[in-house]
Amino acid sequence: MDSRTYYYARVSSKEQNLDRQLAAFASLGASERDIITDKESGKDLNRSGYTALKTALLRSGDTLVVKSLDRLSRNKADIKNELQYFKEHGIRLKVLDLPTTMIDYPAGQEWVLDMVNNILIEVLSSIAQQERLTIRQRQQEGIAAAKAKGKHLGRPGLVVPENWQEVYSAWKSGAITAKTAMEQTGLKRTSFYKLVKEMER
Repeated sequence: MDSRTYYYARVSSKEQNLDRQLAAFASLGASERDIITDKESGKDLNRSGYTALKTALLRSGDTLVVKSLDRLSRNKADIKNELQYFKEHGIRLKVLDLPTTMIDYPAGQEWVLDMVNNILIEVLSSIAQQERLTIRQRQQEGIAAAKAKGKHLGRPGLVVPENWQEVYSAWKSGAITAKTAMEQTGLKRTSFYKLVKEMER
């Protein structure tokens, strides 16, 4: 059976678009039917497109192309497991942002590719994992700072209304006015904008 090349693109949410990744694949001559996409978070591997790619499409001798390593996952352990899986199943991974992975070495020199890729992959997977930890740490620090600020001022903490998320989204998109948003959430002007400020921080 002939070996095939598949392309995988991912963005974290439905609001983001895949254009940049798809354009990069098109420049390599990728056929639309060989491109698999997901609009889901990279925090784990449980994604419909990626699962189908691994279980139903990729076979030994095939090549998988991604724009960058974090399109596979943002979790270091997951990236390492996937790379191990590809190696064991004879699947070649090419990463556009890692030029050395794109080179087709002559027979007998594949070890060069393995060596260089292992170093780069280790470094970049560490960076991807570190980014996630940094984001989580900032969120925790922000929450702690907000709580500390509330205590320092001696005021009771702001209670977030149950419908806050949907009302906030409607107001932010221009579907409703701030006045309507305040009425729907039962918040006074100061409290409303204070919550908005915290939300957007």
